[in-house]
Amino acid sequence: MVQARQRRLTAGSRGAFVGRPGKPGRSRRPGHPARPGRLGTPRRRLLLALLLPGLTLYTLFIVYPLVSALQYSLFRWSGTRQSGFAGLANFGDLFTRYPLSEQVWRALEHNVLFFVGTMLVQNTAGLTFAVLLHRSRRGKRFLQTVFTLPHMVSPIVVGYLWSAMLNPQFGVVNATFRAVGLDALAQPWRGDPNLALPVAICVNAWQWIGFPMLLFGAALAGIPEEYHEAARCDGASAWHTFRRVTLPLLTPAIGIVSVLTFVGNFNVLDLIYSLEGSQGNPAGATDVLGLLFYRTAYQNPDANAIGQSSALAVCMFVLIFGTALAASRVFRRMEDRLK
Repeated sequence: MVQARQRRLTAGSRGAFVGRPGKPGRSRRPGHPARPGRLGTPRRRLLLALLLPGLTLYTLFIVYPLVSALQYSLFRWSGTRQSGFAGLANFGDLFTRYPLSEQVWRALEHNVLFFVGTMLVQNTAGLTFAVLLHRSRRGKRFLQTVFTLPHMVSPIVVGYLWSAMLNPQFGVVNATFRAVGLDALAQPWRGDPNLALPVAICVNAWQWIGFPMLLFGAALAGIPEEYHEAARCDGASAWHTFRRVTLPLLTPAIGIVSVLTFVGNFNVLDLIYSLEGSQGNPAGATDVLGLLFYRTAYQNPDANAIGQSSALAVCMFVLIFGTALAASRVFRRMEDRLK
């Protein structure tokens, strides 16, 4: 009897304690599995193997150019040869040395106007179309495809296409106005300094309107219909339902679209280049930071072109990254208030 009781106590102690021979074991709480130990190693190796190609490409094409630009901006250059440490002198040249001191602020102003115009035209129209398509049942997929197709085309191609369509002599836009008797509306769209930037904004909106439309459409599909039904039962009109219920719930999508639009507009180069050339014609009316960087790096007679263009690239990165980060935090706080 005594020996049987001792054997039962020994078996129970083995089930309650886990440890190495000769060392006191640790109690394992019910429902908590043992540590994976070496069992997790193959999974970590698999994750590392899957992440390594993408991480390598990201480091090679994103991180290395950024670090190189920062390094180049701190040196004086004589052609392609470093001629000594410059510190922050290249950054000072951007804001004190003519003509860069004037071109930087002009290009920055045009970038801001380009962003504001895109937000008003592209994203407002994208939200409108998303709401209309969300309520529609016929032809929804077809219209989504039609609106999405332009942003699958290269901006260079889009720019040259619209350059031909807006040509004042043989362009289809002016030809259509003249054909219907609206000769007064036939304008030199790309040659008028007052029209060139708005035209570029409209062309950019035409190409990318499908992107915010898809994001807003996905966000609308995620809003429970019970919210709208409750608002209608309380006597709210369609406009008040959209303003008080739908629009606040679209805050996450609005934040994503706004930040991505900002980043894209302040990096714009190819569309403006194909529409108006590297000088931002007419008379610099469409000059943006991307074009200024291109001219400073490749069309600059100064021997220190690499240093100045690298300093401009670093300033652009700090401006875009810092503003995007701040905007993301603002929208995140707005989302937290809705919870």
